[in-house]
Amino acid sequence: MRAAVVVNPTKHANGAHFRAEVTKAMAAHGWGEPLWLETTPDETGRGLAKAALAEQVDVVLASGGDGTVTACAEGVAGSGVPLAVLPAGTGNLLARNLGLPLALDQALAVGLTGRDRRLDVGSANGHPFVAMAGIGFDAMLLDSTGEPLKKRLGWVAYALSALRHLRARPVRATLRADGGRVLRRRASGIIVGNVGALQGGVVLLPGAEPDDGVLDLMVLTARGWSGWLALTADVMLRRTRTGRVARSEFRELRVQLDRPQLWELDGEVMGMTRQLVVVVQPGQLLVRVPR
Repeated sequence: MRAAVVVNPTKHANGAHFRAEVTKAMAAHGWGEPLWLETTPDETGRGLAKAALAEQVDVVLASGGDGTVTACAEGVAGSGVPLAVLPAGTGNLLARNLGLPLALDQALAVGLTGRDRRLDVGSANGHPFVAMAGIGFDAMLLDSTGEPLKKRLGWVAYALSALRHLRARPVRATLRADGGRVLRRRASGIIVGNVGALQGGVVLLPGAEPDDGVLDLMVLTARGWSGWLALTADVMLRRTRTGRVARSEFRELRVQLDRPQLWELDGEVMGMTRQLVVVVQPGQLLVRVPR
């Protein structure tokens, strides 16, 4: 048995030690020398994962943040070769939602001896995601959260960055899910999820399951301190009839805004857009999970 390790070297302070630990675990579980592939700013993992498939590996292990995991997932989706996650970022949304261990030794054990679970993959404006995508508020706070702050404070860094955007003016949004009726709302943020929980254990999309064949939608509307405090209470208490939160499920969603907004997927800011087209691809990805 042979594995490929796609690693983001910027997420490891001591790359040599990390590689030694991985190689040691491979040998202990009876696996051969791993195929070692490192990402670059131009090659974030998709091409490396495809190169690993060409070498006929039995599993691809992705070590990095959510962006690295998503890129590798795109590379292996539909191939029948499972993806294992060795978390090394501050978000680790997929790992947290699947109950994957964050400690390296335990994550390696799951990657080499776990079972395979078939998951859905989302696509937003033609780009795949495995956890969440969004437009508006969440993308703005991601864009304003620097790497040094994330390394020092972890998920708290996102909360601090969010304070900068509480007075942002909502946009006029037109949404249509699965060809149904048109929904028009003023939106501060629009979030779609294949999974439901954020960092810190906050459940944003309580009904989201990564293998149910649908994606979950949440539209948030707030402005100013009082509005966001009320919205936070709505989310935490799962209230949906206040006018500040709208939730639904869909297989295909089309969003049109009255002015361009930042958008993101799996923690990576993608730029500005006025529209979002999101579809689900059921059962496209195999992921190693605990037995």
